[in-house]
Amino acid sequence: MSPDSVGSGVLDDFAAFLTYEKGHSEHTVRAYVGDVRSLVAFAGARGVAIGDLDLAVLRAWLAEHTRRGAARTSVARQVSSAKTFCAWATREGLLASDPSTRLQAPRAHRTLPPVLAPAQAAAAAEHAAATSSEEEENADDPIALRDRLIVELLYATGIRVGELCGLDIDDLDPQRRVLRVIGKGDKERTVPYGEPAARAVDRWLREGRPELAGPTSGPALLLGVKGGRLNQRMARTVVHRAVEAAGGPDMGPHGLRHSAATHLLEGGADLRVVQELLGHSSLATTQIYTHVSVERLRAVHRQAHPRA
Repeated sequence: MSPDSVGSGVLDDFAAFLTYEKGHSEHTVRAYVGDVRSLVAFAGARGVAIGDLDLAVLRAWLAEHTRRGAARTSVARQVSSAKTFCAWATREGLLASDPSTRLQAPRAHRTLPPVLAPAQAAAAAEHAAATSSEEEENADDPIALRDRLIVELLYATGIRVGELCGLDIDDLDPQRRVLRVIGKGDKERTVPYGEPAARAVDRWLREGRPELAGPTSGPALLLGVKGGRLNQRMARTVVHRAVEAAGGPDMGPHGLRHSAATHLLEGGADLRVVQELLGHSSLATTQIYTHVSVERLRAVHRQAHPRA
């Protein structure tokens, strides 16, 4: 069976399962389906149909990617894709039994993400408005107010850039200073934000958004220059420029998320509280920030202690 013939049937059904039952994002669905298409092509080239997939084929497929230099993170995702597909295919009767139960992902190298110092995060918000209005030399224009809000909210709440761009006006509760966020798997959570972000929200809603709003705006909180909902690419560009202008390391919205989580833990927040704020399904995902904090402590120790 060729990958093309599978793509019109089994892969479409698998994509629907990922989207509607698992609640995965479009990006994740595309990645998983791409991995399974690769697996099917690999097996088909060896005369193995979907119904005959076994552990040896799965391991050979992964070994081929490793031989070609695939990163550990990519191979780990391919393992997850294969496991999800095989479990689904077994449930659907396409496989007699699940051959992936003994398939193990390589342990990914944990890299400590760069984080801003608190002063740099504050400076990035200031620079977001300044860099947006270089030509007009007016930090009060609508784009400047919007860009400041982008940085303020991302750092204040630690939400993902997709969650930020998906916010509607009604998701804000200015009185209580909280956001309603729809995260991965359509899971809803409530995230608080502080006074600086509250001021940025107020100015954007009073002075910025009305200037950009148009027929295509709908309920979107953040808008692009043509009045439609702000896209993630523009939000990433805003963050990169603002952090660079503030003298921070090269980072996008996820870097602000890392910074917010690290600063929360360094300020004494409980790990499970940070897990809830970030919308992590597993505490293990949140625990990387404890490593970040420890590494920063080590760096300070090395710099300050006479016998470090």
